[in-house]
Amino acid sequence: MKLLKTLAVLILGLVAVLLLGGLLLSSKFTVTRTAQIQAAPDKVYALVANPRHWKQWSVWNQRDPAMQIEYSGPESGSGAVWAWKSKSEGDGRMTFTTAEPGQRLGYELFFPDFGTTSQGELRLEPSGSGTKISWVMNGDMGSNPLFRWLALFGDRMVGPDFEAGLANLKALAEQP
Repeated sequence: MKLLKTLAVLILGLVAVLLLGGLLLSSKFTVTRTAQIQAAPDKVYALVANPRHWKQWSVWNQRDPAMQIEYSGPESGSGAVWAWKSKSEGDGRMTFTTAEPGQRLGYELFFPDFGTTSQGELRLEPSGSGTKISWVMNGDMGSNPLFRWLALFGDRMVGPDFEAGLANLKALAEQP
């Protein structure tokens, strides 16, 4: 009986640490990755500004070729939207919010499973004979203390996907 009481106290203590500790953590996270691509900014921009092209370079699409995707709005640039449903990658919707051809594409990313929205952008700068691209995402996991633990590891969870996506984008953009 004493063992059960000790176990119950330990479990309650762990739950309290997770919940109270989560409330003390920031709900916000930022992920940033950069790559150098030997292609003109306009060529790179064309691959990121059209959501239909993301299937060619996004690591998430490559991990789930059966992902169901719906497109709406204009074909590219501000107002273009793509929404997906995936058993392995989750469900989501990305809306392009700002478009400056050859320079910048802003987006809003919504994940209904978490009820969270993130903002991000892909920034393009001429660099030598190519383009320096920076992929930045700022997210907020909200008031749920358990989701705040996810925010703590946001960069480590999403960063490698950004790196792989930028490597795929680089390979695609550098093709003749």
